[in-house]
Amino acid sequence: MTRPFARIFYAWVLIPVMGVIIGIAYFAERDGIPAIRPAAAQDELPPLKADKSAKALWICPMHAQILQDHPGSCPICGMDLVESGGAHEHAEAGIHVDAASQQRLGVRLARATLQTLSREVLAYGTVAIDETSLLNVTPKTDGWIRRLAVNSEGQAVRAGQLLYEIYSPELEQRQREYIELLQRRDRLLESMTNLSGQNAQVAASLARERIRLRQKFAYADVGAEILDEIEKTGRPLQVIPVRAPASGFVTAIGAREGSYVTPLVNLVSLAKTSRVWIEVALYPDQLDWVREGDIASVKLPNTDEPGIEARLSFPSPVIDKATQTLRARLVVDNAGRLLRPGKFVDVVIAAGTRVALAVPRSALIRTGNGDRVMLARGDGHFMPVAVETGIESGDFVEIVDGLQEGAQIALNGQFMLDAAASLNEAARRMQGGH
Repeated sequence: MTRPFARIFYAWVLIPVMGVIIGIAYFAERDGIPAIRPAAAQDELPPLKADKSAKALWICPMHAQILQDHPGSCPICGMDLVESGGAHEHAEAGIHVDAASQQRLGVRLARATLQTLSREVLAYGTVAIDETSLLNVTPKTDGWIRRLAVNSEGQAVRAGQLLYEIYSPELEQRQREYIELLQRRDRLLESMTNLSGQNAQVAASLARERIRLRQKFAYADVGAEILDEIEKTGRPLQVIPVRAPASGFVTAIGAREGSYVTPLVNLVSLAKTSRVWIEVALYPDQLDWVREGDIASVKLPNTDEPGIEARLSFPSPVIDKATQTLRARLVVDNAGRLLRPGKFVDVVIAAGTRVALAVPRSALIRTGNGDRVMLARGDGHFMPVAVETGIESGDFVEIVDGLQEGAQIALNGQFMLDAAASLNEAARRMQGGH
C-alpha cells in the first residue's frame, strides 16, 4: 500500500481497534476476569482429535476456517483447496479460552454423532376434481336442443335425471324404420299358420334385425323405455329425451336451448365428488424428506375427527419454475362430501427416517456467508469451521460436510467465541499487511 494511504489506514482503523483490544484486556485483568486470548504460535494448538492415524487435511489459501479431510473447492471463494501437513497450520485462526473463562461464559461441548433423523412434513393442499371421474356427454346425432335441463355449472345431477331433449331428423328416420320392421313382423305372424321352414327363417331374421336396431338406439342415448313406448303406440317421437348416465355435478356446458349440435360438441361435462384429489405443493427443503408412497393425513375442515390417510404420489417430475415447488398428489375418498374442490386443507406427511451425521441445532452459527461451528481442539483451544448443513429434524441438524464423527463443538457461548476469533483474525490480517 502507498505511504499516504497507509498513514490514513493506521490512524483511522488500526489504532482505534488496537486501543479497544488493549482496553478490554486492561479492564478484564483489573476486575479479575480471565481474558480470552488469541491463539498464538507458542500456545502449541493440538491437532484435530479424530483418531491416531489422522489423514491429511486440505485448506483454503484465502479462508483459514475452511478445513476438510478431502480435496475440493472452497465454498466461499471457489479456490482449489491445498493439502496441508496438519491442523496446526490453522493455529492463528483460533483462540484460546482458559477453564475459568469457559465456566463464566457457560461454554458446553457436544459431539457430532450419527443420529436417526425423522420428521413430520407439514404442507398445504388444494382439493381438486378427480379427473378420472370426468364424464363428457355429447349428442350422438345431429340435431337441435329443444330443452336443456341443466343451466349452470356446479349443479348437482343424479343418475337417470333428464339432461336435455333433442330433435334429430336422423333419429326420427330410425324410428320409422324400426316401426316398419315391427309392422312387417306383425304381418308375417298374422299370415303364418305355423313357424316352420322358410317362415321360421324370416321370423328369426326379423327378430335379429329388431335387436340390432335397439342396440343402435341405445348407442344414440335412446332409452329402452322410449323404444317400448314406440312399439306400443306405433308412432315416432319428434323430441328424444336424454338422461344422465351417472351422478355428479356439472363442470361445463357447451350449448344452450335452440343450439344446433353435432357429435363433436361437448354438451355437458359431469364430475363425481365421491373421490377427490389433494394437490400438495412441496418446497425444496421438504423434498429432501418425502418419498413416493409415504403416508399422509388430510385434516378434515370443521371437525375433530382424525384425518383421512392416503399415500403420496408424484404425477409429474417437473418442478415449477416460478415457485420452485414440486406437485404431489393424494387420492382421497370423499363419501361425506366434506372436501369441496378448490378448498385449502392441511396435510401432514409421515416422512421416512434416515441416519446421518448431526449436531445440535443450537451449536450452529448462521451467517449470510453460510453456517459454521466453533470446533473444540482440546486444552481450551477453539477454531471456527465452516460446515454444510442438510435436513433438520427436531433439535438436530445434519452435517453434510465440514466435520467428522466424534468432533467436539461448542454448544453454548459459541457466538462470543466466534466474535473473539473474528477479532483475532482481523488483527492478524492487519499485522500481516503492515
